[in-house]
Amino acid sequence: GESVSARAWWEANPKDNVRSLVIEWNSPSAASDADFYPQSSDDFEVQGATERLPADSGKIRIRKDVKKLEGDWPKQISGLLIQKSGNERATYEVTLDVGPEGSSIADVQNPIAARPLWEMLLYAFIGGLILNVMPCVLPVIALKIVGFVREARSDPRHIRALGLVYALGVLLSFLALAGVVILFQAAGHKVAWGMQFNSPYFLLAMTVLVTLVALNLFGVFEISLGPRTLDAAAALSSKSGPAGAFFNGLLGTALATSCTAPFLGAAVGFAFAQPPLLIVLVMLTVGVGLATPYVVLSWQPAWLKFLPKPGPWMEKFKIAMGFPMLAAGVWLCSLLSTHYGDRTWAVAIFLVFVAVSAWIYGEFVQRGRKHRVVATGVAALLLVAGYAYSLEGELQWRTPLNGNAAPQLSGVSPSGEWHPWNPAAVAAAQADGHPVVVDFTARW
Repeated sequence: GESVSARAWWEANPKDNVRSLVIEWNSPSAASDADFYPQSSDDFEVQGATERLPADSGKIRIRKDVKKLEGDWPKQISGLLIQKSGNERATYEVTLDVGPEGSSIADVQNPIAARPLWEMLLYAFIGGLILNVMPCVLPVIALKIVGFVREARSDPRHIRALGLVYALGVLLSFLALAGVVILFQAAGHKVAWGMQFNSPYFLLAMTVLVTLVALNLFGVFEISLGPRTLDAAAALSSKSGPAGAFFNGLLGTALATSCTAPFLGAAVGFAFAQPPLLIVLVMLTVGVGLATPYVVLSWQPAWLKFLPKPGPWMEKFKIAMGFPMLAAGVWLCSLLSTHYGDRTWAVAIFLVFVAVSAWIYGEFVQRGRKHRVVATGVAALLLVAGYAYSLEGELQWRTPLNGNAAPQLSGVSPSGEWHPWNPAAVAAAQADGHPVVVDFTARW
């Protein structure tokens, strides 16, 4: 790979166990941003603040403060040099000898330098492909299997059309996601893959939607595209034909963004640091990878011969596929505890109201012959009552906890009790010379 020459030296005598370190390396282009990320050490600590210093043409020079914890001052330091030039970012892994003013020069390789666009697009495609087997997407794969079974003996042209419609649903979803990323960046916000799962309102809506999809697969209520449908989106989930294929594409993307996959992190990280056009290109490439297996199978009907002939077993299979979808709903509900704490149990109560309403609607409105108006009113009344009691009263869904709910940690640290994260408290403890242990986790 591309190489770079770098050197490091102490700038001044230590003061209160703190000493300034200067790092300089050559750069063929001017860098708008530069930093050094050190490897951890028990003997010293490189402070986070970075000061850019004047440097000769073709060079970058920065200053970092180093705090000695024990032993002698380090004679060698390792880490990552990072620079950003325009839309390109380069990273160099270095191990530098540190001596008096001016001495050490090291020739280091650039294993993580800015990669060419075609390589990032390849990573995006492979990452999207692998998303098909990630746990968060498996419930939608179950729906695809149901669709394949239903359509396996249909006209090949019809099957191919369904594959393309599914791909269109995926691509439009990723296009919308790219648009959201661009808008957030333009507003000055940081963006990340699956950032919508940080929103309690998105999680709440997805929990209800996925539960309705599961109830639909269980046969609690039937498919209907009319205005009387309890939830048209949930009904679409298992509908054969273009509407079902398109909705499966939307739902697959919504769930896929809660997972990551090998290669995907590098591609998405690259994309989110690029101009809008490249963000769209990379995100659409991920969508192509996600949709490819379904499209390929729909265009190769001979590969579907392993599917058994349609029969009564299909209804049982469809019901069985509702269970992984229900599991996805439970998982989504569990994520809400980050935003609502112990109040999250109210969501489960609301889902019971939703399930009973869906059953009344399916049994007495869609499949019944008498008292349809009364049944519709009862179903609607249950939904309103469940919403008022569970979501408005108990959950108070409009007012999530300030920040994330503090983790319930047991035990004590060597120097005291666990406390919720507070940057000011950490800085104060470090200023007093106390070690700080930070415990952090991810919920999705």
